[in-house]
Amino acid sequence: MSEQRSSARISEASELGVFGTVAEGIRLSPAMRVGIGFTMALALVATAGRLIVPLAVQRTTDAGILAPGGVDVGLVMRLCAIAAVGLLLTGACTSWVNYRLFRAAEGGLAQLRVRAFRHIHDLSSLTQNTERRGSLVSRVTSDVDTISLFVQWGGLMLILSSLQILGATVVMLVYSWQLTLLVWAAFVPMMLLAPRAQKALSKAYGEVRVRIGAMLAAVSEAVVGASTIRAYGAGERTRGRIEQAITSHRDAAVRAQTYASIAFSSGVLLSSVALAGVVVAGVYLGLDGGISIGVLLAFLFLVQIFVGPVQSATEVLNELQNAVAGWRRVIAIVHTPLDIDEPAEPAPLGPRGPAALNFTDVSFAYPGGDSVLTGINLDIPAGARVAIVGETGSGKTTLAKLLTRFMDPATGTVSLDGVDLRRIALADLRQRVVIVPQEGFLFDGTIAENVAYGRTRAGAEQVAAAMRDLGLDDWLATLPHGVHTDVGQRGESLSAGERQLVAIARAYLADADVLILDEATSAVDPATEARISRALASLTAGRTSVAIAHRLSTAEAADLVVVVDAGRIVEFGPHNELVQAGGRYADMYASWVVQSG
Repeated sequence: MSEQRSSARISEASELGVFGTVAEGIRLSPAMRVGIGFTMALALVATAGRLIVPLAVQRTTDAGILAPGGVDVGLVMRLCAIAAVGLLLTGACTSWVNYRLFRAAEGGLAQLRVRAFRHIHDLSSLTQNTERRGSLVSRVTSDVDTISLFVQWGGLMLILSSLQILGATVVMLVYSWQLTLLVWAAFVPMMLLAPRAQKALSKAYGEVRVRIGAMLAAVSEAVVGASTIRAYGAGERTRGRIEQAITSHRDAAVRAQTYASIAFSSGVLLSSVALAGVVVAGVYLGLDGGISIGVLLAFLFLVQIFVGPVQSATEVLNELQNAVAGWRRVIAIVHTPLDIDEPAEPAPLGPRGPAALNFTDVSFAYPGGDSVLTGINLDIPAGARVAIVGETGSGKTTLAKLLTRFMDPATGTVSLDGVDLRRIALADLRQRVVIVPQEGFLFDGTIAENVAYGRTRAGAEQVAAAMRDLGLDDWLATLPHGVHTDVGQRGESLSAGERQLVAIARAYLADADVLILDEATSAVDPATEARISRALASLTAGRTSVAIAHRLSTAEAADLVVVVDAGRIVEFGPHNELVQAGGRYADMYASWVVQSG
């Protein structure tokens, strides 16, 4: 008997700090680290190359143009040639660094997308329902895009800028320690305020990512539910909700950009102050003979090399915080614990064929709610056709979800041929047990492609054979292109009944041992209902089948009927015996006969 376990929730964002977030993000994307040593070496060469110009200016001015014996044209030409070659080498190294970083970044982020997407699919339906679908999609798409922008551009700038500031400082100290201290003193206030600014930006951009997710969720919901919105004349209300989501995103984005603009403007102001201070102090040092004209000119170039990265640092900080906010949301997905986990040592299953199903002292409650199932004990023989009946909310669908292990019971065990489902590898379980939902979901493509979705490498001949076995040839003949007819997005080119036929054919081709059927014939025309009934008869032949019966005609045709009331099994047996017993099922059947008549 297992312990009660509440479903995990997907948090809005990871609570890791900036450095912890970046470290964890890189750990989850190992491709980012491939060849990083060589890339850093290239970046070092590229940065060193930027110092060629001020060095060449100093030597050209002092030793060439202002040489004691007059202008040394030969030296000036040689220095210019050396500087030109150095700049070409710098440009080549910078391009190579760009290429390597872009390739590593895209490789790593592709790993992150796949990992996050896979984890979302591994989460139980209960956990997935704690987050809106549009927001989940935004985490794998737009949130990763913000990381990509930083890693490819901001990451490169951060590496080169750090090396550039370090290199410029070293050369400036060689030329004049006084002017170097002046330059650094101008930026001390910014460095002291940087942690506070970083915290404010991090919070602001975290809010932006949340608002983007909410906006995408609202928009996608409105697009998918467009027909319902039109049917109920709810266009204005829906538009109002979407406008509110868009406005909230706009306000959050403007607020974040305002903070970033203040930081950038501060950097520009301090850069101007530093440059002006160097000009004034340099002139005084030159008049006293402390530095030469060439050194002063070189120092002015060095100041530009120093302040350029400092100015762009605010923009890099902007992108960093945006990326960290996106990274935190993606990491939160990956760190969400799995409710339905793989067994450490999967139990072996017997040969394929109709399987027996067993519930032993099973209870279940949805998070935050009362018990939905209590003390369920049920034995379903191999090969039996079973119908589960009961009022809405009685627990029928929950039983089906437990059989497919979309959820695990709070207490007790659900077994397949005597093996606890929690001990079966999920891949094996999905081959053995297949569910046909009430509304068959179809993917954009043809009927053949959707039918083949249930079986890897199924060809057109196998699809056609499945359709013949299910007696669907006459229906296919009415379609313009037969099995090659396009179903449209979400199968909207087909009727609800036709989508159900495709879902049944998909389950048939999957060739499972156990079928869980959520009956869906109440809203279809008689001809389609007849086709569905014939197809289901072929589908369930030779298999164990459990149908959530919304019509008692399904229970009439079943071998066994399970009657569920308020989360408990109150009756179990063949249809005729239950009718003669005069209990709960007999009352339901009598009422159904009157309504049908």
